[in-house]
Amino acid sequence: MPIRWYGPADPADPTYRHFERIVNLTLHAGLFAAVNSGLWFFQGMRHPWSHLGWMTAGWAGLLVLHGTVVVLQRPQPQP
Repeated sequence: MPIRWYGPADPADPTYRHFERIVNLTLHAGLFAAVNSGLWFFQGMRHPWSHLGWMTAGWAGLLVLHGTVVVLQRPQPQP
């Protein structure tokens, strides 16, 4: 099921801003998966790159940081 926003796109709405942050996080995760899997595939094809592990770990750390920021900035439920 695709991610969709039902309703008017109001940038002042905290729920809409949180939804936008979630979409950005999923794009970041997809780009991480695509680029890193491709790089590791080419390294496995005998094109060694000694710093690939460090790059993957660093990018994964940034992805975890991005996810943490998204979770911490979620809007509080309205009573």
